[in-house]
Amino acid sequence: MEKFTIHTGTAAPLRRSNVDTDQIIPAVYLKRVTRTGFADGLFSGWREDQGFVLNDESYSDASILVAGPEFGTGSSREHAVWALRDWGFRAVLSPRFGDIFRGNALKGGLLPVELELEAIEEIWNRVEADPRTPVTVDLDARQVRVGEATWSFALDEFSRWRLMEGLDDIGLTLRHEVVIGDFEASRPPFLPTVT
Repeated sequence: MEKFTIHTGTAAPLRRSNVDTDQIIPAVYLKRVTRTGFADGLFSGWREDQGFVLNDESYSDASILVAGPEFGTGSSREHAVWALRDWGFRAVLSPRFGDIFRGNALKGGLLPVELELEAIEEIWNRVEADPRTPVTVDLDARQVRVGEATWSFALDEFSRWRLMEGLDDIGLTLRHEVVIGDFEASRPPFLPTVT
């Protein structure tokens, strides 16, 4: 998983609330067995509308999604995070996330940043006025910066550390590879091993 410390990029304003994981990536796209290749399914129903924000060339390089309240609610599918990452998003800003989506995002290298609705609206206004507006998400300082405006966000220390170290669940386990190997080597030969 890619480390996340500070990311500066442009942002796409998704002025929608109650975006569930079925809208993020419909079930028809969930047939792959890998974690990649899901960008084509991201918001596919909405992308049929040429006026949808991700169809606007002004936001084609956006790496931060700025969404309304209740983003990522609904069924628990990791594919929603994978699709957002495949599209190129590193962070999603919203006043509130679905709990399972938030957990999946943190484990999948996508930073979910909760900001007050007033902050989200100000960011929407700024990036709509100028889509090239740089937005900085600073995980180290736990801040979002747009121009002279700065907003702080909360994130538990363990999740912050994992993202800054680039550790998913497998990466966390592999930090103990030597201990696991020693344990396996000490097991009687008639017991199964994991190699």
